[in-house]
Amino acid sequence: MSLQEFWDYLVLGVMLGSLYAVIAIGYTLVYGVLQLINFAHSEVFMLGAYGSLIVLQLVNPGDNPTALASIGFVALAMAGSALFGGVTAYGLEKVAYRPLRRRGAPRLIFLITAIGASFFLYNLAGKLFGRDPLPLPEMYQNREIFSIFGAGVNITQMLQFATAVVMMIALDLLVNRTKLGKGIRAVAQDAEVAGLMGVNIDKVISRTFIVGGVLGGVAGFLFANLNQVSYTMGFIPGITAFAAAVVGGIGNIRGAMFGGILIGIVETMTVPLLGDEWRAVSAMVVLILVLMFRPMGILGERVGRAA
Repeated sequence: MSLQEFWDYLVLGVMLGSLYAVIAIGYTLVYGVLQLINFAHSEVFMLGAYGSLIVLQLVNPGDNPTALASIGFVALAMAGSALFGGVTAYGLEKVAYRPLRRRGAPRLIFLITAIGASFFLYNLAGKLFGRDPLPLPEMYQNREIFSIFGAGVNITQMLQFATAVVMMIALDLLVNRTKLGKGIRAVAQDAEVAGLMGVNIDKVISRTFIVGGVLGGVAGFLFANLNQVSYTMGFIPGITAFAAAVVGGIGNIRGAMFGGILIGIVETMTVPLLGDEWRAVSAMVVLILVLMFRPMGILGERVGRAA
């Protein structure tokens, strides 16, 4: 691998990793308040992509939209994906998880429910939207806008990276600087004591799911903008993002960000070194190595009593 190829793949890795990081945050947010791995989050990601597709089909960008119109189309697509993702995540919490929590169901039942909800949404999307992959309507003319050490960065890659960074910063501020963030941290640390201190646990958990769903939905749009929309599109990114959350330290938001970037770089660097067929394997190898030497993840984990 030449030096130029190294920079090319590194840039691609950071771009891909930022997307994994946003998806991984959804897993780690829910785990923080419920100590539950929400495997249906990959379908929230997928439905967010379909939300952006529906919005773009309604507004019909047409051929060669102006720069201002392109910004508007991107914003509308993001809003559609965020709405679909947030509503889906809220519905999951309200219908699937809250009744189990109120009945004091064992953690294994939560896990089985999450897998069942994932299969339900996966097949529902295939039934409603069809089984064939669909491209997003073109919102702008994709072109290279600058280069980093000779590695070109186009509009789509910059949109993906900038949106992911803005969302991660906004989430970090939300969790550490707002009243909702204090509630999330209180429930994550000790749900029982938080309830005794007046925190509305149901409201905090619902809003946590919504925040994670919005992030997952927008990530679905960003992923579909690079590839296509499909009812199967959530599985591989979802599993990889889950691995990223565990590598960084599940339950730790900044750990999810770090794990996502790391996994993205490892995956892309694997392609020129070992071949594309080893790309998905490399992420799991990193996961296994981290679990062997640091089971709590690179940035650790704060475990409290679940709600």
